[in-house]
Amino acid sequence: MSIITIIGAGQMASALSFPATGNNNKVRLVGTPLDRNIIDTAKDTGFHSTLKRQLPKTGIEYYQIEDVNKALDGADVAICGVSSFGVDWFADNILPIIPEDIPLLSITKGMITKEDGEMINYPQYFLSKLPCNKKLSINAVGGPCTSYELADKDNSEVVFCGEDINILRNLKSLFETSYYHISLSTDIVGVECAVALKNAYALGVSLAIGLAIGPDGSGKEHYNSQAALFGQSIKEAKHILKLVGAGEENIIYFGGDLYVTVFGGRTRRIGTLLGQGFSFDEAMEQLKGVTLESIIIASRAAKHIRSLAYKGIVKLSDFPMIIHIDDIINSGASVDIPWKAFESEKI
Repeated sequence: MSIITIIGAGQMASALSFPATGNNNKVRLVGTPLDRNIIDTAKDTGFHSTLKRQLPKTGIEYYQIEDVNKALDGADVAICGVSSFGVDWFADNILPIIPEDIPLLSITKGMITKEDGEMINYPQYFLSKLPCNKKLSINAVGGPCTSYELADKDNSEVVFCGEDINILRNLKSLFETSYYHISLSTDIVGVECAVALKNAYALGVSLAIGLAIGPDGSGKEHYNSQAALFGQSIKEAKHILKLVGAGEENIIYFGGDLYVTVFGGRTRRIGTLLGQGFSFDEAMEQLKGVTLESIIIASRAAKHIRSLAYKGIVKLSDFPMIIHIDDIINSGASVDIPWKAFESEKI
């Protein structure tokens, strides 16, 4: 039995308690300052108020953030369970107190775009934020897996990535079950870029849903247009992965994650609203209080592409979809899918 300390009681982080306890590990679920009600409710009833599921009846303990040091004491693994909006908080407050002999596994999907337009993933960002002379094994989870279906024990395929394959193998042994299937990769840049980009492009694919159902929602959802946007997403993501030096196999993680994200969740909702004709501000008002990582990732990805175009490394015309998404989000553009720009000739 191992002790797994999960810091951040969001949906996916909490869903990981199912395979973890299923393998007879002990889970310590620690809430961030924003998770107090989640932890209080779970401690009293076992019910997770945002995941909408009963958490495992045995093998799990609950902690508020002021008890995080107690929760880390004697732990074998630490999990970063915050959203993209909590990455800086985690880096400033949690990284410094994680013992060096405890590997970190991050479930947060995303990336940071530096002032010069360079794009780095969260494991790279965490490494850059470590206190001087501190070493920490920082690993991450990618792949198509929704929190509620993981909690329901639906078969899911994910990938754990990190620098040390032996650490990854140990992490896999703690979490892999008959329904939670884990591949391993030392291509951190490739995996993390792939699974981060899917949020941006899932918003773009979802525009077609809104366009089809119309402003009042009475229309019929179409799939030809979604498939066309899905294909363009693959084309652009494959290009970006090559630019960052990622292995081509990572497009599998992008494609799978894109598929599951388009079929449900927050990103689908914002894309659909925009496609229906709501302005970005109007759509955001309707989704007030909802964590929308896709907005951040789309903006950062577009900033990276624009910086490469400015340097003459790429052409903006090779990325019409992500640029249009960025124009909608940050320049007030109306949805006008650049279908003609997707066409190509192959001789």
